[in-house]
Amino acid sequence: MTVLIWSTAALITGFLLDAIFGDPHRFPHIVRCIGGLITLLEKSIRHILPKTTCGEKTGGILLVCSVIIICTCIPLFLLYISYRSIPVLGFIIESFFCYQLLAAKSLKTESMKVYYSLQGGDIKGARKNLSMIVGRDTALLDTEAVTRAAIETVAENTSDGVTAPLLYMMIGGAALGCLYKAVNTMDSMVGYKNEKYINFGKAAAKTDDFLNYIPSRISALLMIASAFLLKFNCKNAFRIWRRDRHKHASPNSAQTEAACAGALEVQLAGPASYHGKTIDKPYIGDDIRRVMADDINSANRLMYTTSVLVFIIALLVRVLGMGVLIIGKI
Repeated sequence: MTVLIWSTAALITGFLLDAIFGDPHRFPHIVRCIGGLITLLEKSIRHILPKTTCGEKTGGILLVCSVIIICTCIPLFLLYISYRSIPVLGFIIESFFCYQLLAAKSLKTESMKVYYSLQGGDIKGARKNLSMIVGRDTALLDTEAVTRAAIETVAENTSDGVTAPLLYMMIGGAALGCLYKAVNTMDSMVGYKNEKYINFGKAAAKTDDFLNYIPSRISALLMIASAFLLKFNCKNAFRIWRRDRHKHASPNSAQTEAACAGALEVQLAGPASYHGKTIDKPYIGDDIRRVMADDINSANRLMYTTSVLVFIIALLVRVLGMGVLIIGKI
């Protein structure tokens, strides 16, 4: 019971720290550590196993299992020892983990760099800033394409970077949040359908799809609720979500994109270039009006409101859990 109280306080603290500070540059970050671990393990596994289809698929499964075990057991061990010996130390460590597992402030900061460049008429600067947060080619994008890409990034990462980690931390604290973030980072590094990763990255991509299946849908529904609270087009958000939520190679990525596109009454996605090759993606949303730079700010408002709603739900679930424990002891 005491640990649950401290853990809930750590979740609150981590959420507030992210909202205030974001991810300062040159500051040690857990995701960079996870990324370094994934790179090291990938090299080791590829060196050991044969370069065949079966060997690469086996290597991908081994990578997923190894990363999950390491990235979950280390924080779990640290928190178990610290909470047993010095609860305040456990609170500090878990607060730090919760803070680093969330990315709302950094998502807003990086996307707003694109917004400010567009507002100043600096299309080259906007393309450069956009290239820091998307995987597509940005050198030839016009103003509307840059704007759409920034909105898509905010909408998609509302789930991956903010609400999904919150939901997993609600259930299992920072340790489960680290498990989620490890899988999500793996997917972003090896979950590609190119020649190098089509077999090796399959396990990571499927695991990420599984872990995001429910959070992405909760995030989309709460984004629709956020559209109502912010006086955007809530009805259209729900309509577009129902119609376009599966218009993506991933079963989860279009969930929040569709809700955002409907709320803002704009059309997102469509064909995009990656490493010089154009990928013919379907459009999401209706072209009711042209996208504008201000829509990036609106997407961030939707992202923050959605994250606050998830945060409130997480706290209510934690309080309910503590209430059940108290009643059980009576």
